[in-house]
Amino acid sequence: MKTSVADRIKIPGAFWEGLRRLGIARADLVRQARLPIKALSDGGTVNTEQFFMVWEALSALSGDPAVGIRFASQLEAAIMPPPILAAYHARDFRDAMQRVARFKQLCAPERLLITESGEYGVVEFEWLHADGAQPTALVDATLASLLELGRHGTREPLNAFQVELARPMEPVSSHETYFGCRVIWNAERDRLTLRRSDLDRPFASYNAELLDMLVPELDRALEKHQHSDSLVEQIKWILRRRLTAGRPDVQSVAQELAMSERSLQRKLTDEGLNFQKLLSETRHQLACEYLSNPTLDTIEVGFMLGYEDQNSFYRAFRVWENQTPSAWRAAQLKMDMQ
Repeated sequence: MKTSVADRIKIPGAFWEGLRRLGIARADLVRQARLPIKALSDGGTVNTEQFFMVWEALSALSGDPAVGIRFASQLEAAIMPPPILAAYHARDFRDAMQRVARFKQLCAPERLLITESGEYGVVEFEWLHADGAQPTALVDATLASLLELGRHGTREPLNAFQVELARPMEPVSSHETYFGCRVIWNAERDRLTLRRSDLDRPFASYNAELLDMLVPELDRALEKHQHSDSLVEQIKWILRRRLTAGRPDVQSVAQELAMSERSLQRKLTDEGLNFQKLLSETRHQLACEYLSNPTLDTIEVGFMLGYEDQNSFYRAFRVWENQTPSAWRAAQLKMDMQ
C-alpha cells in the first residue's frame, strides 16, 4: 500500500459543467469510459484508475489534443468546490497556490508540490495511487487550472516561465501559445515553472471575510478527512485483499493493523464507524467492479467476495442495488451498447 490516503474521488459538479461547455454529453462519457453508471452519477465516487479512464474518455470523445487546456480555461470561480474556491480569494498568487496544495486532498488523492528557488517557483503534482502515466488531458487541465487561478486572481495576463511535459511532442500543439512560454517535451516529469515576481502579485479578488468563513470549515474537514480516511482506507485495503480467502473478521483485521480487537472497535466507535458496514461497503464496491467484467460469472463473483453460498450473495446484492446481480449486469451491458 503506497499511502493511507483514501483512493476515493467524488467528481465535482464543476467537472460536469466543464463537460457541458465542451459539448460532450455525460451519457456519452459514461459509455466511452465503460464504468458503472452509479460511479459517475451525482454523489458517486471513483478511484484513481477510474478517474483516469474518465479523462481518457474525454480525450477520445473530443478528438482535441488541447482539450485539457480548453476544459480548464473556461471554468470560473463561481462553480468551483469550496476547497478550490478558497484559493480564488487568497491574498496573492503564492497564498492561492499554498491553499490549493493544502486543501486539494479534500477533492482527490493528489499532492501538489511547490518549490521556490532563486527567481522561480516550480510546481509539480503527484497522484498518490497512480500506477501508470497520467492522462495527457488531465495533466494539461491541472497545469492550466493553476495558471488560470493566477490570471483570474491578479486580473493580469500572466504567462508561465516554462512548462515541462513527460510525453512526446505533439505534431500540432497550442501549448506554447496558451502558457506563453517554452514547452519542453519528453521531460522527466510534468512541471510548471512560474516567476516568483508573479507569485508575489496581489489578488484583486482577495476576500478576507469569505476566507474567514471558508477556511475554518475547510481546516476542520481536512483534519477529519486525514484522521478518518487513514483508518478507513487501511481497513478497506485489508478487506479487499482478504475477501477472496474467506470472510475476514474484525479480529484478523485488528491483528494486521497491529492493535487489539478492543482498540480497533473503540477507534471505529469514536469515529462513528462500524466494521460490518465497512465490510458491506467494500463488498458492494467489489461486486460492481467484478460484475462489470463479462468474463466472470456470478458464481465466481460471489466466491471472490467471500460468500459461502450464492443465496447469501444474491440477498446482499438485492439490498445494495434492489435487483439481482444478473439483472444489474444485463442493464450495464445494455447501456454500454447504446
